[in-house]
Amino acid sequence: MSVRELVVLGTASQVPTRHRNHNGYLLRWDGEGILFDPGEGTQRQMLRAGVAAHDLNRICVTHFHGDHSLGLAGVIQRINLDRVPHEVTAHYPRSGQRFFNRLRYATAYRETVQLVEAPVSADGVIAEPGGYTLEARKLSHPVESYGYRLIEPDGRRMLPDRLAAHGIKGPDVGRLQRDGSLDGVLLDDVSETRRGQRFAFVMDTRLCDGVHALAEGCDLLVIESTFLDEDEQLAVEHGHLTSGQAARAARDAGVRHLVLTHFSQRYSEPDAFEQQARAAGFEGELTVAHDLLRVPVPKRR
Repeated sequence: MSVRELVVLGTASQVPTRHRNHNGYLLRWDGEGILFDPGEGTQRQMLRAGVAAHDLNRICVTHFHGDHSLGLAGVIQRINLDRVPHEVTAHYPRSGQRFFNRLRYATAYRETVQLVEAPVSADGVIAEPGGYTLEARKLSHPVESYGYRLIEPDGRRMLPDRLAAHGIKGPDVGRLQRDGSLDGVLLDDVSETRRGQRFAFVMDTRLCDGVHALAEGCDLLVIESTFLDEDEQLAVEHGHLTSGQAARAARDAGVRHLVLTHFSQRYSEPDAFEQQARAAGFEGELTVAHDLLRVPVPKRR
């Protein structure tokens, strides 16, 4: 049975707290695992969450600030220690290649796994592994940063009442799906478009075109909410979003489930983030993330 869920490994910005580890997010998408922004301590959080190195197929780093990337060294070495039997692809800003190299070879270890380096240098499609397309969009932060968007292609949903009306059943349904027509009945006559699911991951950024492009029509949007609205000036200065800004972007993009994360250590009470997001007009499903949380991707409409 396919599983599509987000496993939250850490939710702190800049420095960890007693209750929040540095960033780390695993997206389980059917048989694949995509690890986003492994900050310091990610390897231990994976253990606590029941995530194995074998679960990882792809690593996506938004930018090279420590809270989003210092865990790379441990994760890469664990992948090799456990002799993961498949190749693992790493995406990250090309401008940070020197940082990636230092983290990949931070200490001595035996390389047993093919780690494919796939740096990002422009907006657009960065991978089409089959079953989904992975895109990147540039964000607005003091260092170069990219957000990521996963798009499942649209499919077809068969309509039982229309099939019955045309007397189509059993193996003939499969033939119709395969060939596009059967005895004069077209696939469009007995089915409708099933919209593919969309997921986006947006970390350290001010509001910009990239935020809106990534969020558009998402079933599940994971987005930073470093500051509360009363500290908006700090957010602008440091290249971050407030809870209200993140929620308005999600509202305008038609997001179904919004996950707020990456919280400043100055805030100890998470309720204010939810209150401000609702006050900003977001009416969909809303989650204020905490460590080791599991968030399912919403079922198809």
